[in-house]
Amino acid sequence: MLKKILKLLIILIFPAKELFAADVPVIVIAPSKKAQSVSTVGTSVTVLNETFFQNSNELFLGDALATNSTSINFFQNGGQGQTSAIQLRGLPKRYSTVYIDGVKMSDPASVSNDYDFNHLLTSQIARVEILKGNQSSVYGSGAIGGTINITTKKGQPGFQKNIQYNNASHGTNNLSLSLSGADENDNFYIGLERFQTDGMSAMTHNDEEDRYRNNSLVANYAHKFSDKIKFESNLRVAETYSQYDKEVDTSSADHSEELDALQSSSNISLVYEPNNQFTNKLTLANTYIERIAAATPNSGNAAQDNYYGDRYAFIYSGNYNFNLDNSIVFGFEREEDQMGYNKDMTGRIDNHAYVTSSYFDYQSRFTNNIYATFGSRFDEHKHSGDEEAHRATLAYLFNDKSTKLKSSYATGFRFPSLYEFFYQDAGTHNLVAEKSEGFDFGIEKSFSDLGLSIDATYFNLKYYDTLEAWNTSSWLVKNLPGTVKSQGLELVSKWKKSDKLNFDLNYTYTSTYDGAEQDDPDKNESYHDARMVRVPRNIINLVTNMKIPGYKNLDLSLSTKWSDNSRDYGNGNRTWRDETIDDYLVNDLSIKYNLWNTYNLFFDINNILDEKYETTRDYSQMDRSFNFGIRRVY
Repeated sequence: MLKKILKLLIILIFPAKELFAADVPVIVIAPSKKAQSVSTVGTSVTVLNETFFQNSNELFLGDALATNSTSINFFQNGGQGQTSAIQLRGLPKRYSTVYIDGVKMSDPASVSNDYDFNHLLTSQIARVEILKGNQSSVYGSGAIGGTINITTKKGQPGFQKNIQYNNASHGTNNLSLSLSGADENDNFYIGLERFQTDGMSAMTHNDEEDRYRNNSLVANYAHKFSDKIKFESNLRVAETYSQYDKEVDTSSADHSEELDALQSSSNISLVYEPNNQFTNKLTLANTYIERIAAATPNSGNAAQDNYYGDRYAFIYSGNYNFNLDNSIVFGFEREEDQMGYNKDMTGRIDNHAYVTSSYFDYQSRFTNNIYATFGSRFDEHKHSGDEEAHRATLAYLFNDKSTKLKSSYATGFRFPSLYEFFYQDAGTHNLVAEKSEGFDFGIEKSFSDLGLSIDATYFNLKYYDTLEAWNTSSWLVKNLPGTVKSQGLELVSKWKKSDKLNFDLNYTYTSTYDGAEQDDPDKNESYHDARMVRVPRNIINLVTNMKIPGYKNLDLSLSTKWSDNSRDYGNGNRTWRDETIDDYLVNDLSIKYNLWNTYNLFFDINNILDEKYETTRDYSQMDRSFNFGIRRVY
C-alpha cells in the first residue's frame, strides 16, 4: 500500500516544466528560541505566517493546521467548540507542548496536563511554528512529539482598524474587531471576537443541537525605554459555553450536559540588550484554565464538577553571539502548577507541584555548508525527581542553496501530571517520568527552474516507563513496562504551475505500536489492535489554488483530504473493546473576491459531498455547511 501511494505522489509531483523562482528565505524562532534562517535548521519545522491566515477562512486553528502540515492528526468530539486535540508524529496529545506568545498552555487540571484546541480562533493569530520530533531539551516535559508555538498579532506602523464578519450554517456567526498601531517607541494591539453557533449533535446517535459560544480578547503592548531596555506584555482571555453529549443512545442517557469554561494566558517581560552580542529577557507568565460542568441546563450547577488549573512561571532566557557563526541560548525556569477540583460537590481538593529547570542550546556553523546545534536540559520535579534531555541537530546546505540535508537525535521526558499524582496515584508519589528518544533525517529540495519544492523526512520515536491506568486491577495509574513506538514518512511538496494555478500536496505515513497495552501483563482480549488510538496510517492533503481567467480579483481554492482508517476505543457505555474508525474523503471549496482592494469577500462550501465521517468513535463531524464572510484587507 505504501509503495503504491509513493508512486502516485511521484507521478503527481514531477510532471511540471514551467514554474516560478525560489522562495524568499524564512526566519524562524521556535527551534532554538532565537531568530535564524530555516535553511540552517536541522529540526523539521512547519511555518504558517500571517499571509497564510489572511488567506484562510478557517475559524478554528485546529481546522487550519489539520490540512496544512504533515504528521498532524486532528480529532474532535463533535462540531465546532467541542473537545479537540492535535497529535504530532503519531503520539497522543499529551506528548506535544503548546505555547501562545511564549506562555505554556497545557491545563494543570487535565488528566495528562495536556491542551485542547477547541477554543482557539484564528482571526487574532499572526504566526504558527510547528516543531516536530523530540524537543524536551529546549521545551521540557511533554515535548516528545513536538512543540506548537503560536504568536498573536502585533501592531504595525501607523494606526489600523480591522473587522471581519462570518455567517455560516447551523446558526453560526462570528465577529472580530481589532485596533492596533506602532511608532518608534510603542507597539499595541487589541482584538475582540465573538463566535456563536446553534451547533450540531456532538454524537452520531441523535440530531439535537449542541450550542457553543466563545468570547475572546487578545491584547499586547510593548514599550522601548532606550536602545538597551524594552518592556513587553501579552494577554489572551477566552470565555466559553458549550453543550455536549457523553453517552450513547440508551434508556438512561441524558443529552443535556453543558460546560462553562474560562481560559487565560498572560506574561510581562523586560528585555535588556547591553550590546549587539548579548540579549537578556526576564519573564513572569501565568496560565489559568477553569471548567465547570453541570448535569442539566438551568440547574444552577447544583451537581457540578468544578476544575481549575493555575500555573506561574518565572523565566530567564539569554542569548550570546560569540561571532556570526557561533552562539549560545541558555535559560533558567521555575514553573509551579496548581490543580483544584470539586467532584460532584463532595469536597474540594487542591494540590500543587513545582519544577526548576536550566538549559542551553549551542549553535555553530562549522563550515560554509554545515550547521549544528547541541543542547541539554536539566529539570528537578518536586515529586518525581530529576530528569534530563539532550539534543543534537545537523543541517548540510549545498552550495547552490537549493538542497538541504537535515537530521536530529534527541531524548525527552514527561513528568506525571497533578491528576495522575494525586487523583489516580492517591498521593503515594511512586510515579516516575516517562522517557523518550527519537531521531529523524530528511531532505529539502527546491527546483528554481520548475518552481517546485519538496521536503521528505523519515522519523522514528519511542517512549517507555509509560504512565497508564488501563488493565490494572485498581484502575490507578502506574508506570508500565511496555514501549510505545511511532515511525513514518512526511512528504511536503509545493508546485506553482503558473501565476494562476498552484498545488500544495502533503502526505504522511505513520506506523505505531502501543506497547503500553500490548505488552501489559494484565492485558485482556479487548485490545486486539496494536496501533495507537486515532492515528491513521496514511493521510493525504491536496490544496489546489487558482485564479479564474479574466477575473483577476477572483480566487478559488479546493482542499481535499483523505484519511485512512484508525483504531479507537469503544464508547464506555457500550464496550471498551477496540473498534475501527472508517477512512474518509472530504472536499472543501473556498471562493474569494477582492473588492476595491480594501475588502475580501469569501464564500465556502465545506464537506461538499456531505461525507458522514468520524475522527473520534461515535462523535459527529461537520456535515455539508456554508460560510460567508467579509474581511478588511490591511
